[in-house]
Amino acid sequence: MTSERMTTALAGSFIVGSLLLAHFTSPYWLLLTAFVGFNLFQSSFTGFCPATMIFEKMGFKSCAKMA
Repeated sequence: MTSERMTTALAGSFIVGSLLLAHFTSPYWLLLTAFVGFNLFQSSFTGFCPATMIFEKMGFKSCAKMA
């Protein structure tokens, strides 16, 4: 699994988790959803994503390095 796929899996699980928490506990959990969405949006333009950098340091390969 590549670092990019791990990043999208992490972002997806954060979004689903925060939506469930917002539904069952407090609507303030939607702020986490907004933060994750904003991070995905800015990383699409800048290419900077801290989660991808962490996964690459953990040993996951990048798609760019595999080609």
